[in-house]
Amino acid sequence: MDEGCDGTGLCIDTGDGEFMEISLHSRNSFERKKNPSQDSGFEDRGSKSKKKGLSVSDFLTSRRILFSLSVSQNFFVKFVSHYGFEESKEVNRLRNLFSRKAKESEDDAEQGWKLFGRIPPKQAPDKDPQQITQEFQNKLRSVAQPKNSKKSDIEVMSTTALILENRPQNLPTKDPEEAEKHRQQYEAMVEAARKKELKELKMKKKQKQQQLKNEDKVVCAAKRWTDEILPNWETMKSQKKTRELWWHGIPTNVQGRVWQLAFGNDLNVTNELYEICCSRADDRIRMTIESSEIYGNSETSSEPPSSKESSVELIKLDVSRTFPQLCIFQKGGPYYDLLHSLLGAYACYRPDVGYVQGMSFIAAVLLLNMDVADAFVCFANLLNRPCQVAFFRVDEELMKVYFHTFEEFFDENMPGLYSHFKKHKVTPDLYITEWIFALFSKSLPLDIACRVWDVFCRDGEEFLFRTALGILKMYEDLLLHMDFCNLVQLLTKIPEDISGDTLFKHIDTIRMNIDKKRFNQVLAVNKES
Repeated sequence: MDEGCDGTGLCIDTGDGEFMEISLHSRNSFERKKNPSQDSGFEDRGSKSKKKGLSVSDFLTSRRILFSLSVSQNFFVKFVSHYGFEESKEVNRLRNLFSRKAKESEDDAEQGWKLFGRIPPKQAPDKDPQQITQEFQNKLRSVAQPKNSKKSDIEVMSTTALILENRPQNLPTKDPEEAEKHRQQYEAMVEAARKKELKELKMKKKQKQQQLKNEDKVVCAAKRWTDEILPNWETMKSQKKTRELWWHGIPTNVQGRVWQLAFGNDLNVTNELYEICCSRADDRIRMTIESSEIYGNSETSSEPPSSKESSVELIKLDVSRTFPQLCIFQKGGPYYDLLHSLLGAYACYRPDVGYVQGMSFIAAVLLLNMDVADAFVCFANLLNRPCQVAFFRVDEELMKVYFHTFEEFFDENMPGLYSHFKKHKVTPDLYITEWIFALFSKSLPLDIACRVWDVFCRDGEEFLFRTALGILKMYEDLLLHMDFCNLVQLLTKIPEDISGDTLFKHIDTIRMNIDKKRFNQVLAVNKES
């Protein structure tokens, strides 16, 4: 191996009389050039160029050649010895350039080629399956159990996840007074969060205890209704303990049975009568469809003006609007056909009344607590009560009597709010009509409406107007600061978050007597006048 004429490259004898020049400063160290003597036509295959000293800097540059060709350590030693660098410290440093993998090279040499071939992979040591499983479990434990953090790590001050972080290094150091102020503010925030969290935990615990207490009361009440009151209805219904249970609400598992007994069956409606009315309603609907196909929308009915059986055609429109949040009375729901049949049967049973908007909510509440035949019996007897007859037959004179009686008790219990209503000309017919029509089932949440029904079964129509006064009492402070539009809007759409217990506390404060006259007595006087 000889150096070329100039100092910018190395000439390597290939053994066949030709020289390969490798440039030390070119971009590609593997660039091959012919000997200049060949370009000039001069052939000197047998001669060799004279040896010439090689500088250390040029030698260092040649390291990439050695790396690229993966020259072995023995070849490197011979190459250095050829140019006389045995005693140089720089050579001694470069001698160990490839010594880091000397041991690996020896091991690999036994397995195959290193320069031009691929070293075959080493054989994995045989391990027992139990040993492999144990090693895997140890790794899992080491991952699942992190090392204990040092005191310098982030410290969580509270379970509320408020973390005191170190100040970023790119920001200037805080003033000591400012740092102390921020520390105190942070501690105050943590303390406030801790107190809030503790308060919420106490409240949740209290609510849980109250819920368990209420559930125990319901279980005991249901047992009393089932074992003591219902078997001896006639003797137990008027007792003080029974009336107290009535006030706090009837358990849902006996609610339907109590309603049936309380409403009674003065009309002697039977299941057979219900089937007859259902068939008649179906015939009526079929005739209506056939006549509309033949005559279009022209009226072909020859029924007397007092008959309102044709109102069965309006039932389908209202059924789908009944308790839409429950999704059981709409078309395709389990109660759609039952509710439609019940309302159609009643329209044929009472053609003088027919179907009136609002009946669907009353019938739906009954269907949720009893079967359809029993619900029809209760529905017919309930709507036969004087107040319901007056409203559903739209007897304006009698409705005015009820409104006037209501205003008298309104003035007796809340004179300030009564005057405010008079000032803004808010009359009872603007808000109380819907309450009476649907028995509060459309205006109040369903569970609260059912509790109102419980006491309505006990006290009659008086409790409906007492409940209306209780609602006004509950929102009295808010109503006193409203104008006409806001008053009517609130009363026709009662907030959904209304509390049943709070409402009944306000109902309990309403006095239903004027000059020692009860509601029915005042109503009778107004009817005569």
